[in-house]
This record gives sequence, structure tokens and C-alpha cells, in this order.
Amino acid sequence: MSDLLSLDFMRQALVAAVLVGLAAPLVGAFLVQRRMSLIGDGIGHVALAGVAIGILTGSMPVFTALVAAVAAAVGVELIRAAGRTSGDIALAVMFYGGIALGVVLISKSSATSPGNLTGYLFGAILTTSRTDIAVFAALAVVVVAVTWALRHRFFAVANDEEFARAAGMPVMGYNIALSVLTAVTVVVSMRVVGLLLITALMIIPNATAQLVSRSFRSSLLAASVIGILSSVGGVVLSFYAETPSGGTIVLLAIATFLVTSVLTGVVARARRAAHERAERHDHEHGPACGHPAIEHDGHVDYLHDGHRHAPHRDHYDEHDGHTHESGADGPGGQQTEEVAR
Repeated sequence: MSDLLSLDFMRQALVAAVLVGLAAPLVGAFLVQRRMSLIGDGIGHVALAGVAIGILTGSMPVFTALVAAVAAAVGVELIRAAGRTSGDIALAVMFYGGIALGVVLISKSSATSPGNLTGYLFGAILTTSRTDIAVFAALAVVVVAVTWALRHRFFAVANDEEFARAAGMPVMGYNIALSVLTAVTVVVSMRVVGLLLITALMIIPNATAQLVSRSFRSSLLAASVIGILSSVGGVVLSFYAETPSGGTIVLLAIATFLVTSVLTGVVARARRAAHERAERHDHEHGPACGHPAIEHDGHVDYLHDGHRHAPHRDHYDEHDGHTHESGADGPGGQQTEEVAR
């Protein structure tokens, strides 16, 4: 690891990975809520056209890509709000129009090569310059700060847009703000994971976090941690394995999701089995049963053979001190956390 950190370009790559790993899942959480997970792909395609314009005109591709991505994000929201066409059609137009324009413009430029184009499409984190890092850092700080500050409002609008509008919230403004943040995140991420893979880093850490979190707030934090670990881990692995950084980061995020899915499934089955054993035992608990009584969340558990049994109607529930197995507060209820917290 010391040899990796001794290289200047690798230190820059790791900084870029942290920035992207933090920002992308944070924004992606609200895209998942709105069922617009693929908007990152659409904006990425338009950002490619922006990159092509920058290359063709000799400008800085990061800024031209940012302008194109933000314009596309705002345009999609305006089209959706006008109700003239569905969000899916608007996304499709953005997908194909953006990438077609990018390919045509890049074909007219002699200043780029297929290798450079691949770097934008699939990431080339080892080629990030100090200027790139400075720009990415500034953009990432803005994305994280604004998203975190508006997270309650974004959640309210994404969870129930009609209710938010009835409550007097400027729904259109918040939707446009989220789309613009998505566009900025895509541009920040294009040299790390690539324009065609950025959506994976927005969505997969959130899917993983929802498996282990019991509130939206904790899910946001867990997704950001998973995003950072996947990005940094993917960069390190790609360095030693000599593989593309973008693909390695995404594969590591997917592997984390699969492992977490298996482990949470095993834990859930074990808890169900313990609950069934608790229901079946013939001993009747009560004040004089001889087992220690433990106050827990407004009721009494009885410690029996290393398990905490709680009388519940005509059976006993198995408690672990944190959850109620037969209650309604499972992972699926995390998205109904009160917004005001």
C-alpha cells in the first residue's frame, strides 16, 4: 500500500474516488425514491455531447459537459411537469440524442482518439490531473452540502409529490434542484467510473444500504460509506490487477450487494427459526415462573435458555433487545420515517 501512496497520480485518484463515492450514492438515494434510477444514464449520454463540444472547440471538456448535463436535467423536469410526454419518453430522447450528437461531433475532431473517448465513457481515474481534482472537489462539496441540507424536503417530494404540493412546497423547484445535482454528480464522476457506469454507483450502494438500515437517514449514511469503500477499494484493486477503474469499482459495489443480500437472508432465516422455537415451547411465563424478567419497550421479556421470550396473545415472541419479530417495523418500513427528523 505504501508504494501505491508514494505515487502522485494514485493519491489524486484516491481523492477523486472518495469524492465520487460520497456524492453519487447521496444523490442516488432520492432518484431511487422517485423511481428515476436511469436518469443518470440519460444525463451521462448528454454529457458526452458536452465533452465532444469541449474537445471540438478546444475548451475544457469538464465545463462544457457540465453545461450540457445541467441543461438536459432541467429540460427533462420541465417536460415532465408540462405533461406533454411521459418521463420515460423524455429520458429516451435524452439518451439517444445525446450520445448520437456526441459521436457525430467527436468524429469531426482530430484532437481526440478512441482511447480518450473510452476514458470518458468508462472512466480513466489514473489520468486525472490536479486541475481535474480541484474542479471535482469543488463540485462534490457543493453536491454533498446542498443534498444534505435539503434531504428532508427531497424526501418529502420524492415520497409523495402530491401531498408535498398540497402542503405548499415548491415541488418543481426541488425536482429541478435534484436533477441539477444529479447532472453535477455525473460530471464529477465521469473520469472516475465513466459516463456509462455512473448510475451503478448512484443506485447499487443504496440498494445495499436498504438491506441493513432501518431508517432513511441511516440508509443515506450507510450508502455513502459503501460508496466510498467501493470507490477506493476499486481504485486500489484496479491498480494492482491492471484493470479499468470504473468497471472494477462497479463490480466491487455489486459484489458487496450480493454478499450483503446473502448474509441478511441468513440472519432473517435464523431469526424466523428462533421465533418459531419461542412460539412452540410449552413453558408458561409469568411473575412466578422462575425466569428473570426484563423490562423492554413497554413490556416484560423473560430470559429463558439464553433467549428473551415476550408473551404475545397465545404464543411467545423471540426478542433480541432491538427488534420485535412480529412487529411491523421491518426494513420495508424504513422509507416512512418522519421527514421532520
